[in-house]
Amino acid sequence: MDEVNIRIAVADDHTLFRDGLRALFDSVPDVTLVGTAATGDEALELAVTVHPDVLLMDIRMPGMNGLAATRRVRALAPEVAVVMLTMVDDDESVAAALREGACGYVLKDADQEEMLRVVRAAARGELLFGAGVARYARRLLESGSPARPPFPQLSERERAVLDLLAADYDTARIAAALHLSPKTVRNYLTVIPRRIGAPDRAAAVDLARRAGLGRGGNRPTWQG
Repeated sequence: MDEVNIRIAVADDHTLFRDGLRALFDSVPDVTLVGTAATGDEALELAVTVHPDVLLMDIRMPGMNGLAATRRVRALAPEVAVVMLTMVDDDESVAAALREGACGYVLKDADQEEMLRVVRAAARGELLFGAGVARYARRLLESGSPARPPFPQLSERERAVLDLLAADYDTARIAAALHLSPKTVRNYLTVIPRRIGAPDRAAAVDLARRAGLGRGGNRPTWQG
């Protein structure tokens, strides 16, 4: 990503921490800080108005917390990659972040190199965790359970779109089935392959079918 400028926003209720990240991003040529927020509501507003490539989101903030804000961001601005910031490195927090659609999770005491590595990976659409939580993420992703849906990095709506795509629905049929506009569906179809590590839509369909999607089993019906 050295040749590409990554537009990043930071949501954290600690001014000193935000200032530290600002100084870090100002020191590298490929990252531009485009906004900051101190609450989950402000983070959501940033996501839907500024559309950063990556949003660093503190998991604990006043009002709407980072997990709830991530869920809303994934629904309203699916092109924004959310990376969770936290001091907590337990299985439950990592699992919750994955369920809400975060594509990365990094401890707030990570060094600068690690923070930049996670940010750049998120901008490429990759799922990456900081070293401090990698062992938890690996255990969660590899142990699995039949009850957990595939592709935890996707939001429920993204998973529904992928499910219908894997069932050979075209854009118009997906839009009708999920009560979305065709433009919104096209946006999802652009974002989803990158988020699951597929080079293109056809590869995403192949991965989805291998994971059991496209069979019509559990498709939510979305009202708007």
